[in-house]
Amino acid sequence: MPDESFVGRALPTTGPFQVGREKVREFATAIGDTSPLCHDPEVARAAGHRDVVAPPTFSTTFTMPLIEAFLKDPAFGWDYTRMVHGDQRIVFHRPIVAGDELFTTIHVDSLSTRAGSHMLTLRCEVATADEPVATTTSLLVTQA
Repeated sequence: MPDESFVGRALPTTGPFQVGREKVREFATAIGDTSPLCHDPEVARAAGHRDVVAPPTFSTTFTMPLIEAFLKDPAFGWDYTRMVHGDQRIVFHRPIVAGDELFTTIHVDSLSTRAGSHMLTLRCEVATADEPVATTTSLLVTQA
């Protein structure tokens, strides 16, 4: 049984995660994103960005390992082996670009049990030292 006392907590902020140009390009290529904004720094600069722009789902490359580590913590009590995603959303405050140094704070927003399943909502606030960049929200489900 997951520990309900975690609800309402913010986990310690992690980072910085260094967003590299090649990492952005590799991720874009892997998901089939051919936008020159993701591959060509000159095109990205001409569009008003400092460097190449990460595809929208790029944030999963650094938020999901943090979420996984939390879910595998025995103190929380989550059955990771039976987990599925119920929903995932990303809201951008600005695009992620190569050169960003990003910090992530996971918030345990809710935990409930219905119809034999535990449902957990985690929110990741992603920011630089100076500004918010993105908010991701994941609904995760595991068997009770």
